[in-house]
Amino acid sequence: MKGYTGKYLEVDLSEKKHLVKELSEELARNFIGGFGLAAYTLYEELQKGVDPYSPENVVCWWTGPFAGVSPHGCKYLAGAKSPMTGLIGFGICSGSFGPELKSAGWDGVVVRGRAERPTYLFIDDDTVEFRDAAGVWGKDAWTAEDLIREELGDERVSLSIIGPSGEKLVRFACINTDKYRQVGRCGIGAVMGSKNLKAIAVRGHKSIEVANLDRLVELSKSLIEESQGPKTEKYRIYGTLVNVLALNALGALPTRNFQQGTFEHAEEVSGERIHKDYVKKIKACHGCSIGCDHMLAAHKGTKYEGTVSSMEYESLGALGPNCGVWDVDAIIKAVNYCESYGVDTISAGLTVSWAMECYERGILTKENVEGLDLRFGNGDALVSAVRKLCTRDGKLGNLLAEGTRKASEIVGKGAINYAIQIKGLEYGLYSMRSLQTATLGFATCVTGAFYQRSGSYQYDTKGEVDRYKLDKTRGPLVAKGENEYSIIDSLIVCKFARGIYTMDHLADLYMLTTGIPMSAKVLTTAGERIYNLAKCFNIREANVSRKDDYPPPRAFESLNDAVNKGVRIKKEEFDEALDAYYEVRGWDREGRPTKEKLMQLGLDRIVGG
Repeated sequence: MKGYTGKYLEVDLSEKKHLVKELSEELARNFIGGFGLAAYTLYEELQKGVDPYSPENVVCWWTGPFAGVSPHGCKYLAGAKSPMTGLIGFGICSGSFGPELKSAGWDGVVVRGRAERPTYLFIDDDTVEFRDAAGVWGKDAWTAEDLIREELGDERVSLSIIGPSGEKLVRFACINTDKYRQVGRCGIGAVMGSKNLKAIAVRGHKSIEVANLDRLVELSKSLIEESQGPKTEKYRIYGTLVNVLALNALGALPTRNFQQGTFEHAEEVSGERIHKDYVKKIKACHGCSIGCDHMLAAHKGTKYEGTVSSMEYESLGALGPNCGVWDVDAIIKAVNYCESYGVDTISAGLTVSWAMECYERGILTKENVEGLDLRFGNGDALVSAVRKLCTRDGKLGNLLAEGTRKASEIVGKGAINYAIQIKGLEYGLYSMRSLQTATLGFATCVTGAFYQRSGSYQYDTKGEVDRYKLDKTRGPLVAKGENEYSIIDSLIVCKFARGIYTMDHLADLYMLTTGIPMSAKVLTTAGERIYNLAKCFNIREANVSRKDDYPPPRAFESLNDAVNKGVRIKKEEFDEALDAYYEVRGWDREGRPTKEKLMQLGLDRIVGG
């Protein structure tokens, strides 16, 4: 088979050993890459009940078959059992690491054990070195990246690296690549930190073989041309920040910890205003023809002058409107801390907004917040709280570093009612009550509340359904989106190009790249297989069931703001939609895959086990 290298590395940090393992064509065809191979790895490699921070947990890095080949396939995936949820956890990252790993001759890397002292791996084609990371341990991810490249004497070396937050086991620590790109969500960076693994550095010199180069180039050119047309224009000009005013107009912009869906200062944090006043540079990811990454610089004369960060909607929404903050310079600084220290901006923002609401309600006292005036709208307090959680500084920093669910358990006093999370993972920046199909998708998501696993918000925002209600038609929509996104996340194609790539395109690209016969139908079935395997992992590890597929209490409370009056999710409607979702999935009423469904998808081993 082409496209794939047909092999991956298995590394034991405890023993300082590595093995070369085969990636068979059957495994590649059934689980594709990325998400699929991560789900397979975690299900097969982990013993039931492994603690996420134990040496027995594994971190796996997987590319897709398009890494270094497709114009929108440069990404890689890192996965592990999540310290946030105890469930399957993974995130996807752009940058040069995926293509470089493939050029070094590897489809993936699977790491287990715990190094005796801070370590980084250097993969130089077929050579694997365990290197001392003492000199970069404690350094922020940006500085450490530069220092490792300097030590290796090559600016072209690509890294998957953690900052101090991962070292200090901040539960939602992420992984950095090329400084401004992150494996966000689920706390995979904290698992790396628990293993004393600072980074994987990789350098490759090998060519990537494809099955039909001429036809692949021809199809890729047409897709590149379309990607530079009207379907991606808003991302090229404004980036995802263009969503601020659009969602605010729908009353779907989470504000003050999801208490409202409109923000009175939305214009001041809009993509249009930021594009005019703050954008320093617009960048494209490795090999990308779109270019949506907007680099922002804080204004001269402000206390945050000189601060630069990469800004997208979720980061701005979490650390801006959802904290009641409209000081763009302060938001840039907060995102800068998250990026350089290495934490997920969504969980950081929602954890701070949870603390702000608890403070305003008297659940957290002045002593609990160490004297900060932690009220909604206070940009300076936001920046201080984010810095504290990134470094586990003091009582407040240690509390916030646990995320909303675990912090609520520590605080008690009903604080869990203000934790906007599902299964332990903080919610994405889409209103629960005015985008109700989206809420069903967040609730059923195998990683916890993450919009990138089904894209179900699109049905609401595009007006394809009545976004103020739920019924049995929504279950099939969410399941369809989950299956399709499972394929996108396994091939690993950029989701901003999803309006360009049909399933037929993806099947054709797969065949032209790998030489393995493929159709849109077979590809979609593979997506269903992958999602069911991830669900089975969660059932095995945490006995998840229907009770875990509900949104937080706020979703069932009335929403009253400038656009929405009295809107809420009705539990009976949610149950109807959830029943329909389970039915179309072939799962029982408790949300567990049936033996018949697993056999149909070729997951016989799970049935037998």
